Amino acid sequence: MTEIVGLDVGELATRLRRRELSATEVTEAFLARIREVDGTHGHDGDPGSINAWVRVYEEDALEAAARADERLSDAAVRRDGPAPPLTGVPIGLKDLYGVAGKPVTASSGFFEEVPAQDCDAWAQLSAAGMVLLGHLHTHEFAVGGTTDQVGSPWDLSRSPGGSSGGSAAALAARMTPAATGTDTAGSLRIPSACCGTSAIKPTRGLVSLAGVVPLSWSLDHSGPMARTISDCVLLLRAMAGPDLGRAESALHALPSADPATRLEGVRVAVSPRIGEVELDPDVAAGFEDALEACRRLGATLVEPRAPEEHGPIGDDFLDVLTTDLLAYHRRFDAQRDRYRDSIREWLEEGERRAVTGEAYVAAQVRRRLLTGAWAAWLTEHRIDAVLEPTIPVVAPLRGDGYDHWGTDYALISLTHLWDWTGFPVAALPAGVGRSGLPVGVSLIGPAGADLRVASFAAALQSGLGVPEPPARSA
Repeated sequence: MTEIVGLDVGELATRLRRRELSATEVTEAFLARIREVDGTHGHDGDPGSINAWVRVYEEDALEAAARADERLSDAAVRRDGPAPPLTGVPIGLKDLYGVAGKPVTASSGFFEEVPAQDCDAWAQLSAAGMVLLGHLHTHEFAVGGTTDQVGSPWDLSRSPGGSSGGSAAALAARMTPAATGTDTAGSLRIPSACCGTSAIKPTRGLVSLAGVVPLSWSLDHSGPMARTISDCVLLLRAMAGPDLGRAESALHALPSADPATRLEGVRVAVSPRIGEVELDPDVAAGFEDALEACRRLGATLVEPRAPEEHGPIGDDFLDVLTTDLLAYHRRFDAQRDRYRDSIREWLEEGERRAVTGEAYVAAQVRRRLLTGAWAAWLTEHRIDAVLEPTIPVVAPLRGDGYDHWGTDYALISLTHLWDWTGFPVAALPAGVGRSGLPVGVSLIGPAGADLRVASFAAALQSGLGVPEPPARSA
């Protein structure tokens, strides 16, 4: 079991295809790992548990693994051709992703829906042959940068970040080789930084959101999470696809071939936004390590000033986010007392702001102008990617993430701009600080350059490595 759960997505896919491992034994190994290290499962969590999983579908997973083994058999390959690329590889889904016949609860104490069909992203991953292990915890309804019912595998007293905290914690603890998340203000990238894992926030619209419980229809992104950027690329290739409800999403497509994984000659901009936030010493040291790795790997570092139009987006962002949030949650007004305190306060903040249709459109117009300014800035300075710390702090202590709205601003202070613009971001670990906690950096590029940005991030990851949390058993 130890050997199997130590393998990443690409390694597992190769060994499954070569029949060196069976999908059944791989699935059994990860299910055993979940039983060994996840601890007590619960809505509110447990101080002594990771509690990454909301629900584990053991019987279904083993049945799917048996089907994968059949598809990988010599007879099936001769009859049907090569199996899909990720056949037999296990995955966990954030508890927002709809799966036909399975509950989706958004880690809420009162919400439960059982969809009749798979969300688009899971339909794509399932078609690629993946085996579903279960649903992973999110910050309730994804409305926050923490997931305090989950403990970080690095230190159970720390939050794994959020809102995709269960996904990152399960990856770091080797309970799954692959996971999904969503990102509205940083929710793929924040937990990756807190847990020492990787994620890609795709160009908005590249991965369909149909069938995923929304936070903000105009800011949400779905994306892959794994231990390495290379594995995230494999997942992104499988997830990408149009949303029939958004015609413009059909214009997004990934190139058929991956770019070369190197940094030599690549122009990397040192983010001009770093001076806007105070960096924890561990984060600052990790960022310096990433800069040095870029130099060592042959990148050209440049430091242009931010676009003239650059400025705070806080009020516009909050107006759009809270208006979208209210539009979805009105259906639960009669149950508002059943939300956690911070979620209820978010809804009340939306009502206090009382954004008119005219103000909402004006915010979206300013969003378009700022997005255009950043896109022009990248072109003007011939920038291939921007490098910045993913979050300015290390993983916070668990405990207050659900007390009041807006207490996680430090966690989203660098991430939320790139949801506003919709640009692709690859987030990866940048070592472990003196605190004993991981830190992360991100590479950002222009819309549609997802694989190029990911290739730069994979090259950088080769120079920085992937940290391992302290060994832990049940």
